[in-house]
Amino acid sequence: MESRLQYIFLESNHWWKRTVCILLLMLSANVALAAQPEELELEPLVVREPPTREVDIDQLDSEDFEIGVYGGIMQIEDFGSDTVTGIRVAYHVTEDFFVEAAYAQTTLGQTSFELLSGGAPLLTDVERDMTYYNVSIGWNIFPGEVFVGSRWAFKGSMYVIAGAGSTEFGGDNLFTINAGVGYRLIITDWLALHIDVRDHYFESDLLGTMEGKHNFEFSGGLTVFF
Repeated sequence: MESRLQYIFLESNHWWKRTVCILLLMLSANVALAAQPEELELEPLVVREPPTREVDIDQLDSEDFEIGVYGGIMQIEDFGSDTVTGIRVAYHVTEDFFVEAAYAQTTLGQTSFELLSGGAPLLTDVERDMTYYNVSIGWNIFPGEVFVGSRWAFKGSMYVIAGAGSTEFGGDNLFTINAGVGYRLIITDWLALHIDVRDHYFESDLLGTMEGKHNFEFSGGLTVFF
């Protein structure tokens, strides 16, 4: 269209024709400019970091020794259940393995025969006092953390443990094998909570025949690192 207007403009001798052509050329130029797309102004890309939270994790002291007390219930085969109290000392060889020594005592109840017959007791009061000691090796199989709220995290570990020792009751010292599983929760950098389930196995002929006895212990305790 512009070429036609330019042709009319050049060929026209009247001033009003030239004026009209100039106006049409200006109008066509404005329309052409308006038809061009406007350039989009892109905002700079802002990468926002996800919000983080602060978590306080207790760190263990550098000491490798651990000592503490525990208590719970011990079910003694043929003699019922009674409370058990003891002390434990452990040495952490590595982060995964530790060696533990334990000593505890409980009291035997009456057998079902004694309760039903009403006869003379099989054991004296002194012979019913039962004590045991053992040395065991533990393995931290599932170390991890326990979260309390949004700010606190405590280290902990589930472990398996097994060992051997001796059990004394009824006038005999019986070789005993123990095995079990436990969980250690680090409350502070020097204090830990333990929950344990263990089986103490020995053979005894106290009731007339030699039999294997499984004696299950459920306990909880506190230990300190030093």
